[in-house]
Amino acid sequence: MKDRLTQYALLMRLDRPIGIFLLMWPMLWALWIASEGSPHLPVLLVFTGGVVLMRSAGCVINDYADRHYDPHVERTRDRPIAAGRVRPGEALALFAVLCLTAFGLVLFMNRLTIMLSFAGAALAVLYPFMKRFTHLPQVFLGAAFGWAVPMVFAAQTGGVPKEAWLLFVATVLWATAYDTMYGMVDREDDLKIGVKSTAILFGEADRAIIAVIQILLLAALMMVGEAASLGVYYYFGLLLAAGLALYQQYLIREREPKACFQAFLNNNWFGAAVFSGIVLDYLVRVPA
Repeated sequence: MKDRLTQYALLMRLDRPIGIFLLMWPMLWALWIASEGSPHLPVLLVFTGGVVLMRSAGCVINDYADRHYDPHVERTRDRPIAAGRVRPGEALALFAVLCLTAFGLVLFMNRLTIMLSFAGAALAVLYPFMKRFTHLPQVFLGAAFGWAVPMVFAAQTGGVPKEAWLLFVATVLWATAYDTMYGMVDREDDLKIGVKSTAILFGEADRAIIAVIQILLLAALMMVGEAASLGVYYYFGLLLAAGLALYQQYLIREREPKACFQAFLNNNWFGAAVFSGIVLDYLVRVPA
């Protein structure tokens, strides 16, 4: 039993929490803005648990979808399904349990949040298969990761205002940028096995296009700040995030796989910088 649980934990990537962080930051951005710095504790707890569960579910269904490809890629050949330590049927059962548990948490929220959760579940299921049909799976990943944003606003406020959709767009842009960096690590293997990605689509223009996406991301976050009436501390957080984006460009300058992976990981600090600016901005406000 202990070995099975260990394999399931590896399948869910609980040993590699970067994905949890990258999904968590937009949720926290949204919750702090929706609540004007005072989030409802039940909403915070439900969505924190939901992030962990749905990221885990996403990893499971991704490895199930890639079970015929992962054995041919050096970085992924030792994953539990690819290595034969977890059967595909087991993975599907685990995916179902994780999704049902996450849905059980959502049932504590209001009707609009529950309705939005169905679209989020659909995005989580569809994303892993998009790399078969389109060179833009990273955009679908961004939509799946970003769907927590309108859900959080719905749970906290009962509606989904303009700033929620602006933040959703920003999250899609952010995920497209960082997952393209991640795709640059596997580009040669993906070309051999026929998997599509933005890293392949962008080709030699990859660094320039990532830079454009990062500029659009920062512009979208500035629009969020304007729509939510955020102040100077928020924009200082964006300035720090812009510095991190420049550092990521430096890392990927030679397209060296290890450096590209480091650039991908560095996005955790990007998310933290934006969140810190939001939190600080609400903390220093003087009550009317």
